[in-house]
Amino acid sequence: MDMINQTQIVLAWELYEQGVPQLHIAQQLGKHRETIHLWIVGIQQQGLLPFLESYEKAKKGPRVKRQTDGLIKWWIWDIRKREYDCCGEKIQYFLKKEKGITLAVSHIYDILHEKYILRSKWQKNRKRGAVPHASHPREVIQMDSIDLGGLFAFTGIDIFTKEADILIAPTLTSLFGKQFLHRSMKRRFNNHVELLQTDGGSEFKLEFRRSVFQFCDRFRIARPYKKNEQSYIESFNRTVRKECVGWNTYQQSDLTECQTMVKSFLQRYHYHRPHMGLNMKPPLSIFQS
Repeated sequence: MDMINQTQIVLAWELYEQGVPQLHIAQQLGKHRETIHLWIVGIQQQGLLPFLESYEKAKKGPRVKRQTDGLIKWWIWDIRKREYDCCGEKIQYFLKKEKGITLAVSHIYDILHEKYILRSKWQKNRKRGAVPHASHPREVIQMDSIDLGGLFAFTGIDIFTKEADILIAPTLTSLFGKQFLHRSMKRRFNNHVELLQTDGGSEFKLEFRRSVFQFCDRFRIARPYKKNEQSYIESFNRTVRKECVGWNTYQQSDLTECQTMVKSFLQRYHYHRPHMGLNMKPPLSIFQS
């Protein structure tokens, strides 16, 4: 292959000396015109024989792959494990914050692929239902619940600031839904929002609905089987499962333990855990009440 290229280089130079345009030379030799231009410039600077000699030397030997220090790889793997299988962007954040090292996210994923089997969370060309949008804090709050077996977690999130709250309850009733509404609105969401959205579950009926307009201007129920309308709270619920309570089944005797885990998780979530939607900042590092 090198001999063929060297022959083409000589022929390209001869055609160029005869006044043939570089574009026509590229078409005749089946090369990109930028390649022909580089050959001609190199010959003009070095001469034909020196250029051929340097071209042959450049082609010898295998290319050395990009190497990464083994300690940096270990740090990346350790951060992923420590931060509950977090994404490359968050690993990049912690790597820069803790070690002062900046790596491209693509390079981080290359390193993760050496140890883990990764798959994309996103599905292309997937139709997504309408979701509420927010341009300022306390504009839209989404609420939902998580079935933990013998216990239930009521969850809520401000879709703009990503501030969140959780209540662990022994039963899934509208009384506990009301209790969560009052507690979360008073301690987390400043007593008032423009729009509060839930699904159509029984925990958000009766007593809950009797109180809901004390804290919001509008109350909206997401359409059945349209999970994307509750995308922010569904994402938060997955985070709660993944980084807090896990996928275990809890009994009512575990109530105190779950409450302790939730308290620790919310502290970490608001002040330590970076959020991609907030430019890799923890929620309460930006939005302080």
